[in-house]
Amino acid sequence: MRLGILISGRGSNFEAIANSIARRRLDAEIAIVIGNRANAPGLDIARDRGIPLRVIPSAGLEREAYDKLLIEELRTHEVDLVCLAGFMRLLSANVIRAFPNRVLNIHPSLLPAFAGLDAQRQALEYGVKIAGCTVHFVDEFLDSGPIIIQAAVPVLDNDTVESLSARILAQEHLIYPKAIGYIADGRITVEGRRVRIREEE
Repeated sequence: MRLGILISGRGSNFEAIANSIARRRLDAEIAIVIGNRANAPGLDIARDRGIPLRVIPSAGLEREAYDKLLIEELRTHEVDLVCLAGFMRLLSANVIRAFPNRVLNIHPSLLPAFAGLDAQRQALEYGVKIAGCTVHFVDEFLDSGPIIIQAAVPVLDNDTVESLSARILAQEHLIYPKAIGYIADGRITVEGRRVRIREEE
């Protein structure tokens, strides 16, 4: 399975996916890494690993115009699955239609709780006892697509946004490659909002 990974920042989830592939825990290849910010640190990870990359700056472009460029680049590299890894832009319906049930995102909360920005801060301010992260299919709305896999993280009394974020991020690095593996192995079916994962034979 050929992956297209979209990043805006440090690219730690991209690196976790690349590590899983390198360790032969994930049967996939990264066809292209696309950044919408030229100074995204994650692009340096791609360069260091010899992974194809492309910068498509998003500043000043309307969403649909930008997404047209994205779709063209992803198709040029024959991408099967699009993985958002800290990509700080909302995608238009055009991308979802171009890759139906083939766009994934990871979010640092147990969706549907605390969608949007600063999910870890939202969790602390709300006073929840359990936080976590979610890998989900992307639909046309914010952090609302069918859920593939989640991981829970306890919220400690002395947690800060930074400490909670770090523990959640460690779980993100585990479940994102796992979710991609389920899809690569053909183990996932989507029925409405329900994602069913077939047991390994």
